[in-house]
Amino acid sequence: MVATKSNGKLVIISGPSGAGKSTVVDLLLKNCKLPLKLSVSATTRPPRESEVDGEAYHFIDEPSFTQLREQDAFLEYKDVFASGYWYGTLRETVTTGLNHGLWVILEIDIQGAFSVLNSIPDATTIFIHAGSMEELERRLTHRGTDSPESINRRLQVARDEMSISEKYMHQITNSDPMQAMSDICSILEKVGD
Repeated sequence: MVATKSNGKLVIISGPSGAGKSTVVDLLLKNCKLPLKLSVSATTRPPRESEVDGEAYHFIDEPSFTQLREQDAFLEYKDVFASGYWYGTLRETVTTGLNHGLWVILEIDIQGAFSVLNSIPDATTIFIHAGSMEELERRLTHRGTDSPESINRRLQVARDEMSISEKYMHQITNSDPMQAMSDICSILEKVGD
């Protein structure tokens, strides 16, 4: 169990690839008046051209990731989409934010969320989805960043995620990112009362 001050809160946001989680979280950080902070995950994947270390991710090599894993430095970690690249939530990043009274947002998958809930069971959980599998497939196809095989793999994972999404406290349909952001901000403001 991780000890935290009563005013720091953990918010877990999950949803299928293509649901628009990152867009909604970015809007939330810019527009919601709560003391929100996004927890930056660590990954072994190489940075994309526009990504800056420490902003999108903490980019580390696999031996360093393995060492951190062996030191129990992660609240959760996983090889996402069987890509060969590891992703993880650093325990110290989360506990430092919570101890400073921040509302720490984790944008992580369902398996990671349930791992984190083992350590911090009072987290607020929010699941964002696109409204339908057809809409999700349309978004994944139109963004043009994934191969057909990758899209099929992501859609299969999405079906699995949707089947257990009711375990989240709140579900948000992201058909309009500003509205989704506003709905999440309202949920969090009620949690803070």
